[in-house]
Amino acid sequence: MPKLLSQVRQQIRTLHYSIRTEEAYVYWIKDYILFHHKRHPSELSEQDIGRWLSNLANERNVAASTQNQALSAILFLYREVLNVSLDWIDNIARAKKPARLPVVFTKDEVEAVLSRLKDTFWLMASLLYGSGLRLMECVRLRVKDVDFQQHQIIVREGKGGRDRITILPGLLDEPFARHLSRVKRLHEQDVQAGYGSVYLPFALNRKYPRADKEWGWQYVFPAQKLSVDPRSGIVRRHHADEQALQRAVRAAVRAAGIKKPGSCHTLRHSFATHLLEDGYDIRTIQELLGHANVQTTMIYTHVLNKGGKGVKSPLDR
Repeated sequence: MPKLLSQVRQQIRTLHYSIRTEEAYVYWIKDYILFHHKRHPSELSEQDIGRWLSNLANERNVAASTQNQALSAILFLYREVLNVSLDWIDNIARAKKPARLPVVFTKDEVEAVLSRLKDTFWLMASLLYGSGLRLMECVRLRVKDVDFQQHQIIVREGKGGRDRITILPGLLDEPFARHLSRVKRLHEQDVQAGYGSVYLPFALNRKYPRADKEWGWQYVFPAQKLSVDPRSGIVRRHHADEQALQRAVRAAVRAAGIKKPGSCHTLRHSFATHLLEDGYDIRTIQELLGHANVQTTMIYTHVLNKGGKGVKSPLDR
Protein backbone atom coordinates (compact mmCIF):
# COMPACT_ATOMS: atom_id res chain seq x y z
CA MET A 1 0.00 0.00 0.00
CA PRO A 2 2.74 2.56 0.75
CA LYS A 3 4.14 2.06 -2.75
CA LEU A 4 0.69 2.54 -4.28
CA LEU A 5 0.07 5.69 -2.25
CA SER A 6 3.46 7.02 -3.36
CA GLN A 7 2.37 6.51 -6.96
CA VAL A 8 -0.86 8.38 -6.19
CA ARG A 9 1.06 11.33 -4.74
CA GLN A 10 3.46 11.40 -7.67
CA GLN A 11 0.64 11.44 -10.23
CA ILE A 12 -1.27 14.14 -8.32
CA ARG A 13 1.82 16.36 -8.32
CA THR A 14 2.45 15.64 -11.99
CA LEU A 15 -1.05 16.92 -12.77
CA HIS A 16 -0.52 20.00 -10.54
CA TYR A 17 -3.34 19.21 -8.12
CA SER A 18 -3.33 21.19 -4.88
CA ILE A 19 -1.82 19.79 -1.71
CA ARG A 20 -5.29 19.70 -0.13
CA THR A 21 -6.55 17.55 -2.97
CA GLU A 22 -3.53 15.31 -2.50
CA GLU A 23 -4.24 14.92 1.21
CA ALA A 24 -7.93 14.18 0.62
CA TYR A 25 -7.37 11.68 -2.20
CA VAL A 26 -4.66 9.78 -0.32
CA TYR A 27 -6.91 9.63 2.75
CA TRP A 28 -9.88 8.17 0.83
CA ILE A 29 -7.79 5.73 -1.20
CA LYS A 30 -6.18 4.44 1.98
CA ASP A 31 -9.63 4.18 3.59
CA TYR A 32 -10.93 2.25 0.56
CA ILE A 33 -8.07 -0.26 0.70
CA LEU A 34 -8.33 -0.77 4.46
CA PHE A 35 -12.10 -1.27 4.20
CA HIS A 36 -11.42 -4.20 1.88
CA HIS A 37 -8.79 -5.69 4.21
CA LYS A 38 -5.81 -4.37 2.23
CA ARG A 39 -6.75 -6.08 -1.02
CA HIS A 40 -5.20 -4.42 -4.05
CA PRO A 41 -7.68 -2.14 -5.90
CA SER A 42 -7.04 -4.01 -9.16
CA GLU A 43 -8.70 -7.05 -7.55
CA LEU A 44 -11.85 -5.14 -6.60
CA SER A 45 -15.01 -4.60 -8.63
CA GLU A 46 -17.92 -2.21 -9.03
CA GLN A 47 -19.77 -4.00 -6.22
CA ASP A 48 -16.81 -3.45 -3.88
CA ILE A 49 -16.84 0.28 -4.57
CA GLY A 50 -20.60 0.31 -4.05
CA ARG A 51 -20.30 -1.42 -0.66
CA TRP A 52 -17.66 1.07 0.45
CA LEU A 53 -19.76 4.07 -0.67
CA SER A 54 -22.82 2.62 1.05
CA ASN A 55 -20.82 2.20 4.24
CA LEU A 56 -19.79 5.86 4.07
CA ALA A 57 -23.39 6.99 3.70
CA ASN A 58 -25.23 4.54 5.96
CA GLU A 59 -22.75 3.66 8.71
CA ARG A 60 -20.56 6.76 8.84
CA ASN A 61 -23.25 9.27 7.85
CA VAL A 62 -21.03 11.39 5.61
CA ALA A 63 -22.57 14.20 3.56
CA ALA A 64 -23.27 13.76 -0.15
CA SER A 65 -20.41 16.12 -1.03
CA THR A 66 -18.00 14.07 1.09
CA GLN A 67 -19.18 10.85 -0.54
CA ASN A 68 -18.64 12.39 -3.98
CA GLN A 69 -15.14 13.50 -3.00
CA ALA A 70 -14.36 9.94 -1.90
CA LEU A 71 -15.66 8.60 -5.21
CA SER A 72 -13.54 11.13 -7.14
CA ALA A 73 -10.47 9.86 -5.29
CA ILE A 74 -11.22 6.26 -6.28
CA LEU A 75 -11.90 7.20 -9.91
CA PHE A 76 -8.57 9.06 -9.93
CA LEU A 77 -6.86 5.94 -8.59
CA TYR A 78 -8.23 3.68 -11.32
CA ARG A 79 -7.95 6.08 -14.25
CA GLU A 80 -4.77 8.04 -13.55
CA VAL A 81 -2.66 5.68 -11.43
CA LEU A 82 -3.67 2.12 -12.34
CA ASN A 83 -4.63 3.05 -15.92
CA VAL A 84 -7.70 0.88 -15.67
CA SER A 85 -10.31 1.66 -18.32
CA LEU A 86 -13.42 -0.32 -17.40
CA ASP A 87 -17.00 0.44 -18.33
CA TRP A 88 -18.27 -0.08 -14.81
CA ILE A 89 -16.25 2.89 -13.52
CA ASP A 90 -18.30 5.29 -15.65
CA ASN A 91 -21.57 3.72 -14.49
CA ILE A 92 -21.06 4.48 -10.80
CA ALA A 93 -23.65 7.06 -9.75
CA ARG A 94 -22.70 10.01 -7.60
CA ALA A 95 -24.68 10.96 -4.53
CA LYS A 96 -27.24 13.67 -5.18
CA LYS A 97 -26.66 16.82 -3.17
CA PRO A 98 -29.76 18.27 -1.50
CA ALA A 99 -30.86 21.59 -2.95
CA ARG A 100 -30.33 24.13 -0.17
CA LEU A 101 -30.59 27.89 -0.17
CA PRO A 102 -27.42 29.74 0.93
CA VAL A 103 -27.35 31.50 4.29
CA VAL A 104 -27.18 35.28 3.75
CA PHE A 105 -26.57 38.11 6.19
CA THR A 106 -28.48 41.38 5.99
CA LYS A 107 -26.35 44.50 5.52
CA ASP A 108 -26.80 45.33 9.21
CA GLU A 109 -25.68 41.83 10.18
CA VAL A 110 -22.58 42.12 7.97
CA GLU A 111 -21.71 45.39 9.67
CA ALA A 112 -22.24 43.80 13.09
CA VAL A 113 -19.92 40.90 12.24
CA LEU A 114 -17.17 43.08 10.75
CA SER A 115 -17.30 45.50 13.69
CA ARG A 116 -16.34 42.62 16.00
CA LEU A 117 -13.23 41.71 14.00
CA LYS A 118 -9.91 43.51 14.28
CA ASP A 119 -6.77 44.14 12.27
CA THR A 120 -5.91 41.38 9.77
CA PHE A 121 -9.06 39.37 10.42
CA TRP A 122 -11.19 42.47 9.76
CA LEU A 123 -9.35 43.11 6.49
CA MET A 124 -9.68 39.51 5.32
CA ALA A 125 -13.37 39.31 6.19
CA SER A 126 -13.94 42.66 4.49
CA LEU A 127 -12.47 41.19 1.29
CA LEU A 128 -14.74 38.16 1.52
CA TYR A 129 -17.75 40.46 1.64
CA GLY A 130 -16.51 43.46 -0.34
CA SER A 131 -14.89 41.51 -3.19
CA GLY A 132 -16.79 38.21 -3.09
CA LEU A 133 -13.65 36.13 -2.54
CA ARG A 134 -13.72 32.52 -1.48
CA LEU A 135 -11.84 31.71 1.72
CA MET A 136 -8.84 30.10 0.01
CA GLU A 137 -8.76 32.80 -2.68
CA CYS A 138 -8.34 35.33 0.11
CA VAL A 139 -5.54 33.58 2.02
CA ARG A 140 -3.67 32.75 -1.22
CA LEU A 141 -3.83 36.31 -2.55
CA ARG A 142 -0.45 37.65 -3.81
CA VAL A 143 0.75 41.25 -3.57
CA LYS A 144 1.11 41.59 -7.35
CA ASP A 145 -2.58 40.76 -7.87
CA VAL A 146 -3.90 43.73 -5.88
CA ASP A 147 -4.36 46.76 -8.15
CA PHE A 148 -5.06 49.91 -6.12
CA GLN A 149 -5.08 52.16 -9.18
CA GLN A 150 -7.80 50.19 -10.99
CA HIS A 151 -9.47 49.15 -7.73
CA GLN A 152 -9.50 45.51 -8.70
CA ILE A 153 -8.19 42.14 -7.57
CA ILE A 154 -7.00 39.43 -9.94
CA VAL A 155 -7.94 36.02 -8.58
CA ARG A 156 -5.49 33.42 -9.84
CA GLU A 157 -6.44 29.76 -10.18
CA GLY A 158 -9.83 30.08 -8.57
CA LYS A 159 -12.27 27.22 -8.42
CA GLY A 160 -11.90 25.12 -11.55
CA GLY A 161 -8.46 26.63 -12.21
CA ARG A 162 -9.99 29.81 -13.68
CA ASP A 163 -8.61 33.34 -13.30
CA ARG A 164 -10.97 36.28 -12.90
CA ILE A 165 -11.09 39.95 -11.94
CA THR A 166 -13.20 41.26 -9.10
CA ILE A 167 -13.57 44.61 -7.36
CA LEU A 168 -11.38 46.10 -4.62
CA PRO A 169 -13.52 48.27 -2.32
CA GLY A 170 -12.24 51.84 -2.07
CA LEU A 171 -12.96 51.77 1.66
CA LEU A 172 -10.07 49.33 2.06
CA ASP A 173 -7.41 51.44 0.32
CA GLU A 174 -5.86 52.97 3.43
CA PRO A 175 -6.05 49.96 5.81
CA PHE A 176 -4.85 47.69 2.98
CA ALA A 177 -1.84 49.94 2.31
CA ARG A 178 -0.93 49.97 6.02
CA HIS A 179 -1.24 46.19 6.17
CA LEU A 180 1.02 45.70 3.13
CA SER A 181 3.58 48.04 4.65
CA ARG A 182 3.80 45.79 7.73
CA VAL A 183 3.96 42.65 5.59
CA LYS A 184 6.77 44.13 3.49
CA ARG A 185 8.85 44.83 6.60
CA LEU A 186 8.29 41.24 7.71
CA HIS A 187 9.41 39.98 4.29
CA GLU A 188 12.55 42.12 4.40
CA GLN A 189 13.39 40.66 7.82
CA ASP A 190 12.97 37.15 6.43
CA VAL A 191 15.30 37.92 3.51
CA GLN A 192 17.94 39.32 5.86
CA ALA A 193 17.68 36.15 7.95
CA GLY A 194 18.34 34.00 4.88
CA TYR A 195 14.75 33.06 4.14
CA GLY A 196 12.09 35.12 2.34
CA SER A 197 11.18 32.64 -0.42
CA VAL A 198 7.57 31.79 -1.20
CA TYR A 199 5.91 28.88 -2.98
CA LEU A 200 5.54 29.47 -6.74
CA PRO A 201 3.02 27.52 -8.81
CA PHE A 202 4.02 25.04 -11.49
CA ALA A 203 7.60 25.49 -12.83
CA LEU A 204 7.91 29.25 -12.28
CA ASN A 205 10.69 28.74 -9.76
CA ARG A 206 12.81 27.20 -12.53
CA LYS A 207 11.81 29.74 -15.15
CA TYR A 208 12.35 32.69 -12.79
CA PRO A 209 14.91 31.49 -10.21
CA ARG A 210 14.78 34.67 -8.10
CA ALA A 211 11.07 35.35 -8.28
CA ASP A 212 10.32 33.45 -5.07
CA LYS A 213 11.91 36.26 -3.03
CA GLU A 214 10.44 39.16 -4.99
CA TRP A 215 7.96 41.35 -3.13
CA GLY A 216 5.20 40.99 -5.72
CA TRP A 217 5.00 37.22 -5.33
CA GLN A 218 4.61 37.28 -1.55
CA TYR A 219 1.32 36.42 0.10
CA VAL A 220 -0.82 39.38 1.17
CA PHE A 221 -1.70 37.46 4.33
CA PRO A 222 1.42 35.53 5.39
CA ALA A 223 1.64 33.05 8.22
CA GLN A 224 2.95 34.21 11.56
CA LYS A 225 5.76 31.65 11.55
CA LEU A 226 8.11 30.05 9.06
CA SER A 227 7.38 26.41 8.25
CA VAL A 228 8.74 23.51 6.21
CA ASP A 229 7.10 22.99 2.82
CA PRO A 230 5.74 19.39 2.98
CA ARG A 231 6.55 18.77 -0.69
CA SER A 232 9.93 20.44 -1.20
CA GLY A 233 11.27 20.48 2.36
CA ILE A 234 12.20 24.18 2.00
CA VAL A 235 11.72 26.47 5.00
CA ARG A 236 9.52 29.37 3.91
CA ARG A 237 6.65 31.56 5.06
CA HIS A 238 3.37 30.12 3.83
CA HIS A 239 0.04 31.94 3.68
CA ALA A 240 -2.09 32.45 6.78
CA ASP A 241 -4.02 29.52 8.20
CA GLU A 242 -7.57 29.69 6.86
CA GLN A 243 -8.90 27.99 9.99
CA ALA A 244 -7.86 30.96 12.11
CA LEU A 245 -10.07 33.26 10.02
CA GLN A 246 -12.92 30.74 10.15
CA ARG A 247 -12.75 30.66 13.94
CA ALA A 248 -12.60 34.46 14.16
CA VAL A 249 -15.65 34.91 11.92
CA ARG A 250 -17.68 32.30 13.80
CA ALA A 251 -16.81 34.01 17.09
CA ALA A 252 -17.85 37.39 15.63
CA VAL A 253 -21.18 35.93 14.47
CA ARG A 254 -21.87 34.62 17.97
CA ALA A 255 -20.80 37.90 19.57
CA ALA A 256 -23.17 39.79 17.27
CA GLY A 257 -26.06 37.65 18.51
CA ILE A 258 -26.84 36.34 15.02
CA LYS A 259 -28.71 33.04 15.12
CA LYS A 260 -27.97 32.07 11.53
CA PRO A 261 -25.24 29.44 10.98
CA GLY A 262 -22.93 32.03 9.44
CA SER A 263 -19.40 31.39 8.21
CA CYS A 264 -16.76 32.92 5.95
CA HIS A 265 -18.67 31.73 2.89
CA THR A 266 -21.79 33.49 4.16
CA LEU A 267 -19.98 36.79 3.53
CA ARG A 268 -19.48 35.78 -0.12
CA HIS A 269 -23.15 34.81 -0.39
CA SER A 270 -24.06 38.20 1.08
CA PHE A 271 -21.84 39.98 -1.46
CA ALA A 272 -23.78 38.43 -4.36
CA THR A 273 -27.21 38.91 -2.81
CA HIS A 274 -26.64 42.56 -1.92
CA LEU A 275 -25.38 43.32 -5.44
CA LEU A 276 -28.63 41.86 -6.78
CA GLU A 277 -30.60 44.00 -4.34
CA ASP A 278 -28.72 47.05 -5.60
CA GLY A 279 -29.82 46.33 -9.16
CA TYR A 280 -26.68 44.83 -10.75
CA ASP A 281 -27.35 42.30 -13.49
CA ILE A 282 -26.86 38.60 -12.96
CA ARG A 283 -24.15 38.23 -15.64
CA THR A 284 -21.93 40.85 -13.98
CA ILE A 285 -22.30 39.12 -10.63
CA GLN A 286 -21.53 35.77 -12.26
CA GLU A 287 -18.21 37.13 -13.56
CA LEU A 288 -17.29 38.68 -10.22
CA LEU A 289 -18.00 35.41 -8.41
CA GLY A 290 -16.24 33.28 -11.02
CA HIS A 291 -19.16 30.93 -11.63
CA ALA A 292 -18.82 28.82 -14.78
CA ASN A 293 -22.60 28.62 -15.20
CA VAL A 294 -25.09 31.44 -14.61
CA GLN A 295 -27.47 28.85 -13.11
CA THR A 296 -25.16 28.70 -10.10
CA THR A 297 -25.50 32.47 -9.65
CA MET A 298 -29.29 32.33 -10.08
CA ILE A 299 -29.67 30.74 -6.64
CA TYR A 300 -29.18 34.17 -5.07
CA THR A 301 -32.40 35.40 -6.67
CA HIS A 302 -34.24 33.07 -4.30
CA VAL A 303 -32.88 34.67 -1.15
CA LEU A 304 -33.50 38.33 -1.96
CA ASN A 305 -35.43 40.22 0.70
CA LYS A 306 -38.16 41.00 -1.82
CA GLY A 307 -38.43 37.40 -3.02
CA GLY A 308 -36.98 35.73 -6.08
CA LYS A 309 -39.64 37.10 -8.43
CA GLY A 310 -40.50 40.29 -6.60
CA VAL A 311 -43.91 38.85 -5.66
CA LYS A 312 -45.97 40.84 -3.21
CA SER A 313 -48.35 38.97 -0.92
CA PRO A 314 -52.03 39.77 -1.52
CA LEU A 315 -52.35 40.23 2.25
CA ASP A 316 -50.04 43.28 2.04
CA ARG A 317 -52.13 45.09 -0.61
